[in-house]
Amino acid sequence: MLNIQNVTKTFEKGTVNEHVAIRNLSLSLKKGEFVTIVGSNGAGKSTLFNAICGSFLPDCGHILLDGKDITYEKEYKRAHDIGRVFQDPMKGTAPNMTIEENLALAYTRSVTRANPFSTAITRKKTELFRENLARYNMGIEDRMKTRIGLLSGGQRQVVTLLMCTLSVPKLLLLDEHTAALDPATAEKVMEITKTIVSENQITTLMITHNLNQSLSTGTRTIMMDEGEIILDIAGEERDRMTMEDLIRMYSMKRQKDFDNDRILLAR
Repeated sequence: MLNIQNVTKTFEKGTVNEHVAIRNLSLSLKKGEFVTIVGSNGAGKSTLFNAICGSFLPDCGHILLDGKDITYEKEYKRAHDIGRVFQDPMKGTAPNMTIEENLALAYTRSVTRANPFSTAITRKKTELFRENLARYNMGIEDRMKTRIGLLSGGQRQVVTLLMCTLSVPKLLLLDEHTAALDPATAEKVMEITKTIVSENQITTLMITHNLNQSLSTGTRTIMMDEGEIILDIAGEERDRMTMEDLIRMYSMKRQKDFDNDRILLAR
């Protein structure tokens, strides 16, 4: 489903601030695969997501989605097939619009090119949105006329998840989407995430700062460092692995200590 081939991205090339953010990176995901990504600060995780979404063009390499080369496709065009949930609950939504207005805009993104009037909010759509929200017991299914900026962080992330998945995307990117939430809310949002991904068999990449979560979510874990994938673990090897094992493998690979307190403190 996703095939990244030898992608490199250097920022501020030719200056004293030159920084290689992604270095000759290759990665393939099968349809329906759920892969978690870990790495220290500056490892290139979010930069990888930005490359996939089209926030910038790579210096070299190719990105293919469902067999189509999207390397040079505009960001807004990729958004029809790629859903992304950010760490900040304030991103990805229009805070001054209501819950149903946000959901309606997202739900119709895959058909607006064929029917520009399909964004209208109908009773049928409102009922669909309410039914889906009610499943997750976040107390927002009866607040459809509420501006989304008035919701709590957890409520907003659930709405954003639905915005990204009601029209099932080919690829879902979760950019530390529970990191800004309190532990109880983060756990609930994570369970909702797993349910949505599993039911729809969505090909998913999830960045997380929690090593334990990275090993218990999905079926494959990759670790990035200095713009490269240095570990790619799945199957029985992953099932047996602990957070300490993962850090030890990193140290053996890089000959240095893992330097991210957020990960080391996540238990």
